[in-house]
This record gives sequence, C-alpha cells and structure tokens, in this order.
Amino acid sequence: MTKAQTVNTFVRNHTGVVELDRPKALNSLNPEMIDAILSALEEWRDNDEVEQVLVVSTNEKAFCAGGDVRAARDGVLDGKLDEVDAFFENEYTLNATIADYPKPYIAILDGVVMGGGLGISVHGSHRVVTDKTFASMPEMAIGYITDVGVAYAAQRAIGTRNASSPALAKFWGITGYRQYAADLLWTGIATHYVEDAEAFAKSVIDEGLESALSTHATLPEDTKAPLSENIDAIEDAFAPATWEEISKRLEKHDELREEVGKLLDGACPTSIVAAAELFRAEEGAGSVREALDYELALGKYMLRRDDFAEGIRAVLVDKTRDASFNPSEISDVDIDAIREALGS
Repeated sequence: MTKAQTVNTFVRNHTGVVELDRPKALNSLNPEMIDAILSALEEWRDNDEVEQVLVVSTNEKAFCAGGDVRAARDGVLDGKLDEVDAFFENEYTLNATIADYPKPYIAILDGVVMGGGLGISVHGSHRVVTDKTFASMPEMAIGYITDVGVAYAAQRAIGTRNASSPALAKFWGITGYRQYAADLLWTGIATHYVEDAEAFAKSVIDEGLESALSTHATLPEDTKAPLSENIDAIEDAFAPATWEEISKRLEKHDELREEVGKLLDGACPTSIVAAAELFRAEEGAGSVREALDYELALGKYMLRRDDFAEGIRAVLVDKTRDASFNPSEISDVDIDAIREALGS
C-alpha cells in the first residue's frame, strides 16, 4: 500500500483501489491528493495485474466535497498565482486522465459529491450512487465557474431518460441544484445505484465488476426523477447560449423562474454569465481535454477577480453567506472580457 496523508492507494485482487482519506475536509482535493491519484493511475495504466480501478471514500458522509478552494484563496491573497494556476492545471490533468483511462474506472459516490468530486468521478466508466448521494456544482456562490469538465460531460450524458440535454446540463451546472439518486440516474451523471456501498465495493474487489453489478445494482425505492416534472420548461428556458437570453426565456415559466431565483440567491453575477459562456464553448468542444483548456483559460480570469476570494470568504471561511460581489448586477457584467478570456 502507498499511503499519502490523505489518499491510500493499493492493489487488491487485480483491482487498483484509491481511498480518499481526508475526512475533516470531506475529502476536498488538495495538491497532495491530486498527485497521489494521478500517480497511481499512471502506474496502473499499463500494469496487467490491474484490471480495474475502484475509487471510494473512508468518510461515511462524503465522497468528495470538491477541490480545496480555501487553499486556493490563500494562494491568491498571498500573491502565489502561479501555484494556484498549477493546482487547477494538475486537477484538470487528472480529470482528462480519467476520461481517457483504458480500464474500468468505478467511483462509488456515497455521500456528498460537489465540484472536484464530480471531476474525479463523472469522467469514469462507472458512477455508482446510493440513497446518501447528492451531487451539485456550487461554484456560482464562490465567484468561480462550473469546472472539472462537468459542463462537457453533463451536456453529453445519457441516463435512463435516454437523451442528452445541453439545456438540462446548464440548469444543473449553473444553478447549483442538488441531484439525488433518481435524478442522477435519469440525467446520466450516475450509471448505477446500489443499496450498500461497502458491500458493493467488497464485491467489486472479490468477484469482479460484472458480478458485483449483477448482485448489487438495483433501482432506488422512488424512481421518479424530480427533474422530469419540470423538464419541458427547463429545455425551453435553458436552450439559449447566453444568460441574458436564458433570463428572458425564464419569464415565460413562473415556477421555474422562482426556483432558479432561489437557487441563485446570493450568487456571483459574473460567475453566472461566465458559466453560461463556458457551457456554450464546451458544447462545441471536441474532447474533454479541449473543454478543460477552456476552463483553465477562463479560470485564470476568474481567479484574478476579487469575487473569488470574497465568495470563498463568505461561504467557506466566515460562513456568513454575505458576499459583496462586484458588479452586483447581471446587467453590469463585462461579457466581452469573459469571451476574450475564453478566446471566443
């Protein structure tokens, strides 16, 4: 076993196992964790003894609550922008490595999954959820963007709905809406559901993936996806490419407009506009790596704005939810600067 302070990696019965083990931070990914996971994946890629990769958490509450943006904020405030840029670049390299991985990559998303936690799962071949799982992209609240390739993957995901949807992906990725098991299966963010994460993980190692799925994969007790109840309004309102156009469409759908308003209460205006522009760019991207290049470029712009440090202060440091974003209104956001950063 290779044991980093926050990640354990080992091979057991032809399975390369990654255990996320930073419980106090809900497994938020720091540079050490990213390096450890990436190193293990590279080591196992051409190792014939490793037939599959299994990613699990030692924390009963969370799979992974995201990237360690508090540390990124500290780096920004200390003027260590090169180090912060390198952190995100390495994280995105890990995301792309997972997307291109030649072996089954099984992530058991038992508990909280946000931001970077989706980056180390949604690009894998098997995303397994439980009744404890919820997944969201809450970056609008911290002055950042929907990153880790989620805008790319979500727009192409096909779940039990049997259709992909850029509009639905935008709704979820921009608003921070929390998907639970039924929604995750319906949208395709998840591929399977199990009742007992620990028993399934043991079965994957002891018996192999297909046998484990045959034994444990089932459906949640309530199979009705809440998102399906308002999908027509979502498809209409979030079809346009820009937030300005989306806002106009929302005026036709009172219930959805009210929900979006609640979800985005206190969100950073520049982040909302930038995320919509990013989804547009990634809809046309030819690969995950191309999409991540867009994110790296736009992310550098967002990190250098005061809103990033301010948002993290309000949400994660002081936990007062009183961020003062500049500009404070959507109409005052500099969309030209965002598009220039994206190269579009």
